[in-house]
Amino acid sequence: MDDRKKSPELKSDSSDSADETDPSRNNGCSNYVMYRDRPEWKDVQPVAQDDGPAQVVRIAYSEKFSDVFDYFRAIIKSGEKSERALNLVTDAITLNPANYTVWIYRLEIVLYLKIDLHNELDYISNVIREFTKNYQVWQYRKNIVEMLNDPSGELEFTADILDLDAKNYHAWQYRQWVITTFSNLIENELNFVDDLISQDIRNNSAWNQRYFVINMSNPNADVIDKELKYTFDKIQILTKNESAWNYLRGLLLYSENGILEDKVSTFCTQLYDKGNRSIHLLSCLIDLLDVDVNSTELEDVEKVKFALKLCSDLASVYDPIRRSYWAYISSNIENKYSIKEHDFKIVISNGNN
Repeated sequence: MDDRKKSPELKSDSSDSADETDPSRNNGCSNYVMYRDRPEWKDVQPVAQDDGPAQVVRIAYSEKFSDVFDYFRAIIKSGEKSERALNLVTDAITLNPANYTVWIYRLEIVLYLKIDLHNELDYISNVIREFTKNYQVWQYRKNIVEMLNDPSGELEFTADILDLDAKNYHAWQYRQWVITTFSNLIENELNFVDDLISQDIRNNSAWNQRYFVINMSNPNADVIDKELKYTFDKIQILTKNESAWNYLRGLLLYSENGILEDKVSTFCTQLYDKGNRSIHLLSCLIDLLDVDVNSTELEDVEKVKFALKLCSDLASVYDPIRRSYWAYISSNIENKYSIKEHDFKIVISNGNN
């Protein structure tokens, strides 16, 4: 028989929007009893919330909410750590899972009562599945996993949460913590990310995770070359995908002696020559041309003028919503290379400011 102490389960009557004075409207839970009416809590004096003497807009807490948190404040005041306190904290969490004070006190109770942390991990898993975008629940899970020193189920768990929403910031942040803390788990992460990108090539969170993994692995030139080819292939599938272009710019940070810039410039020029006019392509070409120019030779002057033409095309045709921005970039290029006379001036009228 398993004699490990278990955590109270997440209750289904957590809604604070129902009228708790009417049992028939309490999410089908007709046997809920207020703490003030429970005989086992008669020895506790509830502590009402003190909002001060000048309440501008008083929050309309429900009767149930006030009852639970009045007793929660009471046990914090007395320092009580008991089974009934743990049940009370569980009720408080169902009413407000974003209350970090409740989570801190819950952990203190769990450790004091020597609650089995595996059961507590099951508990927090259920809470997260109901409240997936909540800082406090993920932090609490982190605390439990750290104490267990066992991340064996964490990648699978976060994958399940990301299956609900592949761009859940909290799940991604937690997953990165897991991989950073337990570095042996990084081995198959690129495959996981590749699957998500294949499902949704615009998933910026997955692209961000890919860069996180590559950066964490201290890549050599061969790895970066492989990533360049991977990114080129994805861009050709959808050239207007900003996520892939941002990833490409990130890879250029690993460039030495301009080698990567040359490869990217060749790729971009080929796309441009084929008639592609993605704003991300044109923007990248401007940046690359700016980096490539080192003198005032005629060839370089023509490169600068081409960059100015791209700015003009973006401002007038392909990205007019940011016309002022491209006028600013064009002006910077003019000043940097002392080129004032050209055919690609961007005029900003009062109506476009």
